[in-house]
Amino acid sequence: MGERLALDCPEITIEVRRRKTARHLTLRVAHGGEGVYLTAPPHTPTASLRAFLADKSDWLAEKLAERPGPVDIEPGVLLPFAGRPQRLQPGTGRRVVQDGDTVLVPGQGVRFRARLKAWLMEEARARLLDAAERHARALDRPIRDIRLRDTRSRWGSCSADGRLMFSWRLVMAPPFVLDYVAAHEAAHLVEMNHSARFWALLGSLDTDLDGGRAWLRSPAAAELHRYRF
Repeated sequence: MGERLALDCPEITIEVRRRKTARHLTLRVAHGGEGVYLTAPPHTPTASLRAFLADKSDWLAEKLAERPGPVDIEPGVLLPFAGRPQRLQPGTGRRVVQDGDTVLVPGQGVRFRARLKAWLMEEARARLLDAAERHARALDRPIRDIRLRDTRSRWGSCSADGRLMFSWRLVMAPPFVLDYVAAHEAAHLVEMNHSARFWALLGSLDTDLDGGRAWLRSPAAAELHRYRF
């Protein structure tokens, strides 16, 4: 867990990123307002960070007020799946069925949302496992385990013992983005850093490195967190 500063609003925290290359303090609100980042030189006192935030409070409040609202999952909603909008509609039986540009979900209310989320996580696990294992084989490295979570601060991670973690919401992103994140974490099985060697290794894998990175930095990535299950 990195350094964080709390705001008066309990839903918002500032992630502090200390960089050797930083010459002054900068504040950035991620697309969609899902994250607020304060970049600072390495040895900046916490008191100076708080004073900077106080000075920028009006600007930050204005930016956060522009955030799009959440989307509640219910029939009729358009939900992205593998990069394509799908219309959610009531279904029959017990299984979720994708039919063209429609996803049929049995049940109502809580059951509707729970069944849809379970289906999305099942699809996410299958697709991420397939992509991660393919890239790990190319690197001749084993994967010990793959876990899914609903994280906002990162799309994936890799532990020193070969456990990979991914956000299940990647199943809503275009396939090339999911594949890129899987390749990124697989590359960490060899290089547990973001050194030049890591990026060269990642670049050697069969994935859209530039396209994946660009999409994850775009407003579309933050949109995936608007959907409430």
